[in-house]
Amino acid sequence: MKKIILFFLFIPNLVFAGSMKMIGEKGNLSEVTKVIEIKMYDNFYEPDIINVKKDETVKFVVKNLGELVHEFNIATKEMHIKHQPEMLKMVGMEILLGDRIDMKKMKEAAKTDHAMAHSHSNSVLLEPKDSAELIWKFTTNAKLEAACNVPGHYQTGMIAKLNIN
Repeated sequence: MKKIILFFLFIPNLVFAGSMKMIGEKGNLSEVTKVIEIKMYDNFYEPDIINVKKDETVKFVVKNLGELVHEFNIATKEMHIKHQPEMLKMVGMEILLGDRIDMKKMKEAAKTDHAMAHSHSNSVLLEPKDSAELIWKFTTNAKLEAACNVPGHYQTGMIAKLNIN
Protein backbone atom coordinates (compact mmCIF):
# COMPACT_ATOMS: atom_id res chain seq x y z
CA MET A 1 0.00 0.00 0.00
CA LYS A 2 2.84 2.40 0.87
CA LYS A 3 4.37 1.87 -2.60
CA ILE A 4 1.06 2.68 -4.28
CA ILE A 5 0.71 5.93 -2.32
CA LEU A 6 4.29 6.94 -3.14
CA PHE A 7 3.65 6.14 -6.82
CA PHE A 8 0.62 8.44 -6.94
CA LEU A 9 2.53 11.19 -5.13
CA PHE A 10 5.39 10.87 -7.63
CA ILE A 11 3.25 10.89 -10.83
CA PRO A 12 2.40 14.65 -10.78
CA ASN A 13 6.11 15.45 -10.48
CA LEU A 14 6.88 13.26 -13.50
CA VAL A 15 4.15 14.90 -15.55
CA PHE A 16 5.33 18.38 -14.53
CA ALA A 17 8.97 17.54 -15.28
CA GLY A 18 7.95 16.21 -18.70
CA SER A 19 5.98 19.33 -19.55
CA MET A 20 8.90 21.53 -18.44
CA LYS A 21 11.30 19.69 -20.78
CA MET A 22 8.83 20.43 -23.58
CA ILE A 23 9.48 24.17 -23.13
CA GLY A 24 13.19 24.12 -22.23
CA GLU A 25 15.03 23.92 -18.94
CA LYS A 26 16.43 25.97 -16.08
CA GLY A 27 19.62 27.55 -17.29
CA ASN A 28 23.01 27.86 -15.64
CA LEU A 29 24.50 31.30 -15.02
CA SER A 30 27.84 30.14 -16.46
CA GLU A 31 26.12 29.36 -19.80
CA VAL A 32 24.28 32.69 -20.24
CA THR A 33 24.90 34.12 -23.71
CA LYS A 34 22.29 36.88 -23.65
CA VAL A 35 20.72 39.17 -21.05
CA ILE A 36 17.25 40.59 -21.72
CA GLU A 37 15.60 43.19 -19.52
CA ILE A 38 11.84 42.72 -19.19
CA LYS A 39 9.76 45.62 -17.94
CA MET A 40 6.31 44.70 -16.65
CA TYR A 41 3.73 47.45 -16.66
CA ASP A 42 0.07 47.10 -15.83
CA ASN A 43 -1.00 44.58 -18.46
CA PHE A 44 1.86 44.72 -20.94
CA TYR A 45 5.52 43.78 -21.25
CA GLU A 46 8.35 45.71 -22.79
CA PRO A 47 9.56 44.24 -25.07
CA ASP A 48 6.52 42.36 -26.29
CA ILE A 49 8.53 40.33 -28.82
CA ILE A 50 11.57 38.40 -27.60
CA ASN A 51 14.00 36.79 -30.03
CA VAL A 52 16.18 33.90 -28.87
CA LYS A 53 18.08 31.06 -30.50
CA LYS A 54 17.50 27.38 -29.95
CA ASP A 55 19.88 26.07 -27.26
CA GLU A 56 20.62 29.64 -26.10
CA THR A 57 20.71 30.34 -22.37
CA VAL A 58 19.15 33.68 -21.51
CA LYS A 59 19.15 35.63 -18.28
CA PHE A 60 15.95 37.65 -17.97
CA VAL A 61 16.14 40.62 -15.62
CA VAL A 62 12.47 41.16 -14.82
CA LYS A 63 11.24 44.43 -13.29
CA ASN A 64 7.68 45.12 -12.21
CA LEU A 65 7.15 48.81 -12.96
CA GLY A 66 3.37 48.59 -12.65
CA GLU A 67 1.06 49.19 -9.71
CA LEU A 68 -0.15 45.56 -9.55
CA VAL A 69 1.36 42.13 -8.89
CA HIS A 70 2.57 40.58 -12.16
CA GLU A 71 4.04 37.31 -13.35
CA PHE A 72 6.60 36.57 -16.05
CA ASN A 73 6.02 32.94 -17.02
CA ILE A 74 7.60 31.13 -19.99
CA ALA A 75 5.29 28.41 -21.34
CA THR A 76 3.03 27.35 -24.18
CA LYS A 77 -0.42 28.90 -24.49
CA GLU A 78 -1.92 25.61 -23.27
CA MET A 79 0.29 25.61 -20.18
CA HIS A 80 -0.72 29.20 -19.37
CA ILE A 81 -4.39 28.28 -19.62
CA LYS A 82 -3.83 25.30 -17.28
CA HIS A 83 -1.94 27.54 -14.81
CA GLN A 84 -4.61 30.24 -14.61
CA PRO A 85 -6.96 28.34 -12.21
CA GLU A 86 -4.04 28.04 -9.75
CA MET A 87 -3.55 31.80 -9.90
CA LEU A 88 -7.28 32.35 -9.41
CA LYS A 89 -7.11 30.07 -6.37
CA MET A 90 -4.29 32.24 -5.00
CA VAL A 91 -6.60 35.27 -5.30
CA GLY A 92 -9.44 33.37 -3.59
CA MET A 93 -7.11 32.39 -0.75
CA GLU A 94 -6.07 36.04 -0.42
CA ILE A 95 -2.47 35.26 -1.31
CA LEU A 96 -2.52 37.60 -4.31
CA LEU A 97 -3.96 40.93 -3.21
CA GLY A 98 -3.77 43.19 -6.26
CA ASP A 99 -0.68 45.15 -5.27
CA ARG A 100 1.00 42.66 -2.95
CA ILE A 101 1.64 39.01 -2.22
CA ASP A 102 0.88 37.63 1.25
CA MET A 103 4.04 35.52 1.54
CA LYS A 104 3.02 34.11 4.91
CA LYS A 105 -0.25 32.72 3.48
CA MET A 106 1.59 31.50 0.37
CA LYS A 107 4.09 29.56 2.47
CA GLU A 108 1.33 28.07 4.63
CA ALA A 109 -0.81 27.08 1.61
CA ALA A 110 2.21 25.50 -0.11
CA LYS A 111 2.49 22.97 2.73
CA THR A 112 -0.65 21.22 1.45
CA ASP A 113 -0.69 22.37 -2.20
CA HIS A 114 2.74 22.75 -3.83
CA ALA A 115 1.24 24.77 -6.70
CA MET A 116 0.61 27.59 -4.22
CA ALA A 117 4.37 28.00 -3.67
CA HIS A 118 4.71 29.44 -7.17
CA SER A 119 8.35 28.38 -7.27
CA HIS A 120 8.89 27.11 -10.80
CA SER A 121 12.14 27.83 -12.64
CA ASN A 122 10.26 29.21 -15.68
CA SER A 123 8.38 31.88 -13.74
CA VAL A 124 8.70 34.86 -11.41
CA LEU A 125 5.85 36.54 -9.51
CA LEU A 126 6.59 40.10 -8.43
CA GLU A 127 5.02 42.83 -6.35
CA PRO A 128 5.15 46.39 -7.72
CA LYS A 129 8.68 47.87 -7.83
CA ASP A 130 10.29 44.43 -7.27
CA SER A 131 12.68 42.72 -9.65
CA ALA A 132 14.09 39.23 -10.12
CA GLU A 133 16.24 37.21 -12.48
CA LEU A 134 15.23 34.11 -14.37
CA ILE A 135 17.73 32.01 -16.33
CA TRP A 136 16.24 29.82 -19.04
CA LYS A 137 17.73 27.54 -21.71
CA PHE A 138 15.62 27.32 -24.85
CA THR A 139 16.14 23.68 -25.87
CA THR A 140 13.00 23.37 -27.97
CA ASN A 141 11.23 24.73 -31.00
CA ALA A 142 7.88 24.73 -29.19
CA LYS A 143 5.66 27.75 -29.71
CA LEU A 144 6.28 29.69 -26.49
CA GLU A 145 5.10 32.92 -24.97
CA ALA A 146 5.85 34.80 -21.79
CA ALA A 147 2.68 35.76 -20.00
CA CYS A 148 1.16 37.04 -16.80
CA ASN A 149 -1.43 34.64 -15.42
CA VAL A 150 -2.71 36.88 -12.62
CA PRO A 151 -6.48 36.70 -13.21
CA GLY A 152 -7.52 38.92 -16.11
CA HIS A 153 -4.01 39.93 -17.19
CA TYR A 154 -3.53 37.24 -19.86
CA GLN A 155 -7.00 37.98 -21.18
CA THR A 156 -6.16 41.69 -21.56
CA GLY A 157 -3.03 40.85 -23.58
CA MET A 158 -0.18 40.71 -21.07
CA ILE A 159 1.74 38.36 -23.35
CA ALA A 160 5.16 38.60 -24.99
CA LYS A 161 5.81 36.49 -28.06
CA LEU A 162 8.94 34.32 -27.89
CA ASN A 163 10.55 33.73 -31.29
CA ILE A 164 12.97 30.80 -31.26
CA ASN A 165 15.26 30.82 -34.31
